[in-house]
Amino acid sequence: MRGHESSVFSISVHASGKYAITTSSDTAQLWDLDTFQRKRKLNIRQSVGIQKVFFLPLSNTILSCFKDNSIFAWECDTLFCKYQLPAPPESSSILYKVFAVTRDGRILAAGGKSNHLHLWCLEATQLFRIIQMPTKVRAIRHLEFLPDSFDAGSNQVLGVLSQDGIMRFVNIQTCKLLFEIGSLDEGISSSVISPHGRYIASIMENGSLNIYSVQALTQEINKPPPPLVKVIEDIPKSKLNSVDLKMKITSGRVQQPAKSRESKIQTRILKQDLTGNFESKENELSDGLNKKRLQILLKGYGEYPTKYRMFIWRSLLQLPENHTAFSSLIDKGTHVAFLNLQKKYPIKSRKLLRVLQRTLSALAHWSVIFSDTPYLPLLAFPFVKLFQNNQLICFEVVATLIINWCQHWFEYFPNPPINILSMIENVLAFHDKELLQHFIDHDVTSQLYAWPLLETVFSEVLTREEWLKLFDNVFSNHPSFLLMTVVAYNVCSRAPLLNCNLKGDFQYFFHHRNNLDISVVIREVYHLMETTPSDIHPDSMLDAFVALTKGQYPVFNQYPKFIVDYQTQERERIRNDELDYLRERQTVEDMQAEVDQQRVEDEAWYQKQELLHKAEETRRAMLLQEEEKMIQQRQRLAAVKRELKIKEIHLQDAARRRFLKLQQDQREMELRRLDDEIGRKVHMRDQEIATTAKDLEMRQLELELQKRLYEKNLTRNQEAVAKEMREDADVYRRKVDLEERMFHKLIETDQTQIQQTQKVIKENMAKAEQACLNNDWKIQTLHKQKCDDLQRTKCYQEVARLLQENRRKETEVLNAMLEEEAKKWKEAEEKEFYLRSEKKAAALSDASRKQFLNQEISAAVEHAENPCNKEAPRFQNEQVASSCLPRTSQLNDISEMDPSAHISLNRRTIEWDTTGQDLIKKVRNLRQRLTAQARNRCQTPGLLAT
Repeated sequence: MRGHESSVFSISVHASGKYAITTSSDTAQLWDLDTFQRKRKLNIRQSVGIQKVFFLPLSNTILSCFKDNSIFAWECDTLFCKYQLPAPPESSSILYKVFAVTRDGRILAAGGKSNHLHLWCLEATQLFRIIQMPTKVRAIRHLEFLPDSFDAGSNQVLGVLSQDGIMRFVNIQTCKLLFEIGSLDEGISSSVISPHGRYIASIMENGSLNIYSVQALTQEINKPPPPLVKVIEDIPKSKLNSVDLKMKITSGRVQQPAKSRESKIQTRILKQDLTGNFESKENELSDGLNKKRLQILLKGYGEYPTKYRMFIWRSLLQLPENHTAFSSLIDKGTHVAFLNLQKKYPIKSRKLLRVLQRTLSALAHWSVIFSDTPYLPLLAFPFVKLFQNNQLICFEVVATLIINWCQHWFEYFPNPPINILSMIENVLAFHDKELLQHFIDHDVTSQLYAWPLLETVFSEVLTREEWLKLFDNVFSNHPSFLLMTVVAYNVCSRAPLLNCNLKGDFQYFFHHRNNLDISVVIREVYHLMETTPSDIHPDSMLDAFVALTKGQYPVFNQYPKFIVDYQTQERERIRNDELDYLRERQTVEDMQAEVDQQRVEDEAWYQKQELLHKAEETRRAMLLQEEEKMIQQRQRLAAVKRELKIKEIHLQDAARRRFLKLQQDQREMELRRLDDEIGRKVHMRDQEIATTAKDLEMRQLELELQKRLYEKNLTRNQEAVAKEMREDADVYRRKVDLEERMFHKLIETDQTQIQQTQKVIKENMAKAEQACLNNDWKIQTLHKQKCDDLQRTKCYQEVARLLQENRRKETEVLNAMLEEEAKKWKEAEEKEFYLRSEKKAAALSDASRKQFLNQEISAAVEHAENPCNKEAPRFQNEQVASSCLPRTSQLNDISEMDPSAHISLNRRTIEWDTTGQDLIKKVRNLRQRLTAQARNRCQTPGLLAT
């Protein structure tokens, strides 16, 4: 409910449920219930309040009713004023407070502080009927139409809740009283009717909730049709004139004989009227009270009844209720002295703050002294809080209090009233010298123990009920009663005051509530009023009560005028200086604002330039990113092409490998067939040798031991030599692998430029490899045959040697062993010489191959940088050179399949690797020497002769 400065007392929801209107006394607001946002606000003048703003049923019209009886109809969507109801006739003018509309939105019923009801036809915007309720109805508190399922929304029965707590249901067409609920003993506080008109829920004044059945209440109305025979009634229940605009409703019970049952009810009504609500008593008993009788009542009960306290105060103070004079003071607006009242006196309730500000402003406009009185808000606040709903009464009560109970307060302005405080001190000195001496001993003056109570009129030290009880007695007695109350409060609090020794404790005591019975204080005040001597009694120095004059308020000038005028002039001068200063500061602020605006514009321009620069940098970065993306895409395309090319090469290589493997398998089958034939021949030879060996076994046993020793030494030497050969072979294999990798690198470098040349080279290589394989197969076959011949020859020689050795003596065996040892040493020296020569030849071959590979790599790089046809002869040379080189993978595959082929392959590898003729000759000579040495090892001197 943002935007309402006062409490919301009415909420109306549109029939569609989309909009709602909230109404307070100062404004009305239209809300969108879908978004919970305020759409429109109805602003009015301060002098014209709002009574009610609501939606008409089943329509798109808003009806606004103001306190001056003006009624406007607005279109909900456009908020365009559709029409305004004319002013009601002056003869029946009432202040509208409550309203009711039929379900079809055609008839508006309005009532207020009167027994008249106005019925408006909204279609014709005319007042078509005025209904006068019974005389016992003086004010209407609530109106509501009784729905009926069969009247199509044109409700005919209107429920009227009056001030006596009885709700009467009237037919607005016939003006007949149908039925009523509630009674004088059990009145209704508020009531509501169910949407279908079947039940009525009422909250009673005693707090109970009653539910009424409309069907049961209308049994007398809904009777079956009367018989044809009718009886003439003696007295009609009502007199109606359908032609007149004004119609009167009368209750039949009032016109019954005195002894009937209705007369008793009428008697009860009269009795109830004697104790009616406050509003009726205010109208009837404005000047009918007796002050003496009120004082007797006050002394008997200690306070006035809460229900009638305000009325009694108004009578005791004899308030004139000068509406015109008060309106003139209010129209002058808020006084400059109280513009910033909320800063010095922050009040939670905005309404209370506004009423306090208006009351103080009216007092300041009434007399200049009150604009400079610092304690005036403290003095007026309790009365403002008490009379916040009636500002006129609040102002006049405070003004009356100032004129009568604040006499001589402003003679020493702006200082506290020393004369009044001296009166209080004199009375306190007479009745309690010990307490006064205690105050004097602790430097506590009357400005500390009396003035805080007077300037706040005891509102700080008393509760609401205690304060009301006190001022019941203050307003009922002489103005000196208030001063005596200060003395009595100190006397009744003498015990805690005598225990106080610090000045701060005294200050706290007279500014906060204390545990003190106000009834005891009031009794002490009456005692002081009676026992105080006349020479020091305040009533001898204060004037009697004087009420405010009617029509215009009296002039209040009981203050040192020159001081107030001087302060006013000084304040006016200070205000002018402040205005000049504010104007200068406003000029400086305007200049500063212009400078700030220019700086903001410059900063905005620089920021815009910076943003443009950043945008340009961003676009450049985006272009660079796009270029990088294009480069990456090109690289990916090149990679894909390379992958496709590699796959093609792999497929070709796999086909070639499969063909070579097929040929290799065929040759392996032929070699296995040859091995089988050789195995059969060896088996036959073994059988022959076994037959011959059985005869020589006994002879061979003697020499077996010596043979084993010889074989053991020989095996040890052979193992050492084999280890060195394996190490040399590993080094050679690693070197070959390195050369192969360099060669493949050369092939990969030239792959994209010499694709056709590679195909020719591969074909030539395949042909060369095929030729090599064929030659190897032939060499292996001849080698197998040669090995078989050598083995046969060796076997024959072995048989012959064994036969000869059996005939020789032990000395010949020893000589042969010595001779054999000398030969071994000679052979070892020859092999060592051969090994050194082979290493030198291998080093020369490695250097030549490395130089050749480096030349080819450099040539490939130069061709990649500047491909041309000048390199064609070189490609032919490379083709011839590459066709002469064997493939290591093929050699390894063949060597793994057949160990015997490994020797020939290694031999072929050496033959292909060595390029010099000298090396070939050395190898041939070495092979011849090894063959001769083998033959020498297998022959004896006897066999050689043979």
